[in-house]
Amino acid sequence: MFGTRFHYVDEVGSTNDLAMRAAERGEPEGSVFVAGAQTAGRGRLGRTWFSPAGAGLYVSTIVRRAALAPWLTLAGGVAVAEGIRASTGLPVEIKWPNDVVAVGSGGFRARRKLAGVLAEAVSDGRHMQHVVLGYGINLLTSAFPPELADRATSIESELGRPVDAGLVLAQTLVALNRAVTQIEMSGPAALLAKWLALAPSASAARIEWDGPGGATLSGVTAGLAADGALLARTPTGLERILSGEVRWV
Repeated sequence: MFGTRFHYVDEVGSTNDLAMRAAERGEPEGSVFVAGAQTAGRGRLGRTWFSPAGAGLYVSTIVRRAALAPWLTLAGGVAVAEGIRASTGLPVEIKWPNDVVAVGSGGFRARRKLAGVLAEAVSDGRHMQHVVLGYGINLLTSAFPPELADRATSIESELGRPVDAGLVLAQTLVALNRAVTQIEMSGPAALLAKWLALAPSASAARIEWDGPGGATLSGVTAGLAADGALLARTPTGLERILSGEVRWV
């Protein structure tokens, strides 16, 4: 389904906003919107996604099946990671909940962000109307500003050679179709297992996160709950992390 209807613009504020407006006009599920550049790209927690012309993939698609909504961030992470692996051979990993990172010889502590996923839902107060699932992938070194060089990277930087943007796009859409089909046919368990296989840092890794009242909590990752929450073992028991910022230490 994803990719059967395809829209491209040279520049837009945000592909998620473009897809959201199209969804409100009745554009069908699976329609894909790609931009050559974004002037107001955004990521999780309101952060800016640097999106210069020709340096990355900036993609959004529409999902209307309400049953898929709780799983779309995880499915998007799996799709982007699998798509990059299939199209480039780069062994990327997922960092909870929505980052795709390059690890390399430095291990997970030396990880650098390569891609991100953002799912935004619209409801009428009672029922979900649609979700826009967006993702950005850094293809070239110029996809991020120099001041982020110690935290961000690109496929080209990691491979040391040019990358075929069209192939990366195609393989991520193939993987997204596969992930969504798997949820519908078998339920979310297989998706969670696949996500965990791509996210080794979700088990036995020390983390910190912001708790109630701004307190800093710490623990050791212990996989995912059945609803996709990140689990962490602490001295007082098992904690569920559903949102906020998680720091690997």
